[in-house]
Amino acid sequence: MATAEHIKALIKAFLTDNDKERFRVISLQVAAYEASKGHKSLALEIKNIVDNAKLKESNVIQFTPDLSDLILLTKPKAYLSNLVISDELMTKLNRILKEYLNKGKLEKHGLSNRRKLLMVGKPGTGKTMTASVIASELNLPLYTVQMDRLINKYMGETGAKLRQIFEVIKKQKGVFLFDEFDAIGAERNTENEVGEMRRVLNSFLQFIENDHSDSLILAATNNLDILDKALFRRFDDVLSYDLPDNNQILVLLKDKFADFNITFKFEKIVNHALGLSHSDITLACLDTIKEYILEDKKRISKKSLCKILADRKMVYGDNNGI
Repeated sequence: MATAEHIKALIKAFLTDNDKERFRVISLQVAAYEASKGHKSLALEIKNIVDNAKLKESNVIQFTPDLSDLILLTKPKAYLSNLVISDELMTKLNRILKEYLNKGKLEKHGLSNRRKLLMVGKPGTGKTMTASVIASELNLPLYTVQMDRLINKYMGETGAKLRQIFEVIKKQKGVFLFDEFDAIGAERNTENEVGEMRRVLNSFLQFIENDHSDSLILAATNNLDILDKALFRRFDDVLSYDLPDNNQILVLLKDKFADFNITFKFEKIVNHALGLSHSDITLACLDTIKEYILEDKKRISKKSLCKILADRKMVYGDNNGI
């Protein structure tokens, strides 16, 4: 049966810390321990109990019709191992996850976990993927707030809609991603900025500062320079995303062609991909695979891959591929 340490940890997580996430983690550790002892039926039963409890807890509220077209709900399945990012950024993400899973321990010392995050970087460098990974790793639903639609469709009542969205954040635990945050996050003193947008930004700053929910709030932007500086102190951490370096490109290439017999060295391809985002490189690899399948080629062609990368670099590459 479970060890004495497991039992003590379960009691502490449930009665002392009131930490459901920690209780789940330890329960799964007990299941793994029982499986290692050959008690596979018991291990499976424990795992099923935990999984069923998760399903019940993750039942999401129904949005009102006027919010259903602003918030996109997904249950992503993406993990840290799927991310190809810098070591520094990976360290930050691990810390965010660890703090959330141990928030009960932090609260005992008057501390709170990082849960308001600003993600900055060029398109296709992993910001949206990060939101999916955080939601998946914590078994939380991902709610994507579509900022462009909020601004374009509800100009004049944007502040009221934001208030409704933050009410949802308070009632429904999850990961809330404010995508294309530039739409409201621009400098309040920008010459061309209308008064309505200044009011919206002021409302957002107030809402996020007063939010003490159990949800994680993520804001993604492609342009750090235009953001209002008052935003930064409202967030617990800033995550910076860069175009992939040589090593990251190599990892991406090896991952995308892992199921194919490659006759050339990926190291000779890396320079052809420099200046492209993670997303562009991934799409170039997929286009190469499609060509291989549809044209019944005998092997993945290095020449085809290089050409597709060059074509994408001409259109999407950093500084127009220069």
